[in-house]
Amino acid sequence: MGEVITFTSGKGGVGKTTSTANVGVGLSLLDKKVILVDTDIGLRNLDVIMGLENRILYNLVDVLKGRCRVKQAVIRDKRFPNLSIIPSSCTKDPGSVDSEKMKILLADLRQEYDYVLVDSPAGIEQGFQLALSDTDRVILVTTPQIAAIHDADCVLQILKRQKIGELNLLINGFRSRMVKEGDMLDVPDICELLEAKLLGVVLEDENIIVAQNHGTPVMGQHTISEGCYRNIAKRIAGEDIPIPDYISSGGIFSKLFLRHTTAKKSLTV
Repeated sequence: MGEVITFTSGKGGVGKTTSTANVGVGLSLLDKKVILVDTDIGLRNLDVIMGLENRILYNLVDVLKGRCRVKQAVIRDKRFPNLSIIPSSCTKDPGSVDSEKMKILLADLRQEYDYVLVDSPAGIEQGFQLALSDTDRVILVTTPQIAAIHDADCVLQILKRQKIGELNLLINGFRSRMVKEGDMLDVPDICELLEAKLLGVVLEDENIIVAQNHGTPVMGQHTISEGCYRNIAKRIAGEDIPIPDYISSGGIFSKLFLRHTTAKKSLTV
């Protein structure tokens, strides 16, 4: 029985889809059978990041509406034999998409794959609820920017009310130099603010942008971010991989922000 893992975020542009793709590749390289499912209806990007957009015949909406069989929408990645993808639709008006049918789809995929990674759209619209239809674990993706953390916290509160089984935090775009200079929140501060278990940290890496522009994941390119994503995949697969202490002291900015936020929360309790 496979595990369904949903990648989500509050704010767009924090690397959620990139994380879904690269963690999926990482799991497939661990000899796990993996399928990626894009629920960002109307603004699909997963197939573009993976460079598979020209191979689409059917999509997730087609499957849920019964216009095709599941296997007709599945695209196998020839570069990674253990990896497949079900792309989303570009239509802006998919009509009513039945979450019960999504549960049935995920139940079927569990039987065939070790991991089903669901790429949720940013925010809390229809695709967000669709992505949470039958998930075992949610990975909340954020960057150290204040706006991203604020939006991540809003989504986190919704997830906690829905009593999701396991909640993990993935921090993207971390720059230790900025933390040392007091211009960016440190990892422990972000974890304390969001009160979520840390799954991994992906360091800032311009190679991610280059890879996206070429429709390929960073896995196998021997980059800084590749090692980060590879370790995240290993942790998901059950390996005990410690998370490096990139910064331990934190900067003036992180301490002041944490103190301000803690005081604000105490006033609203």
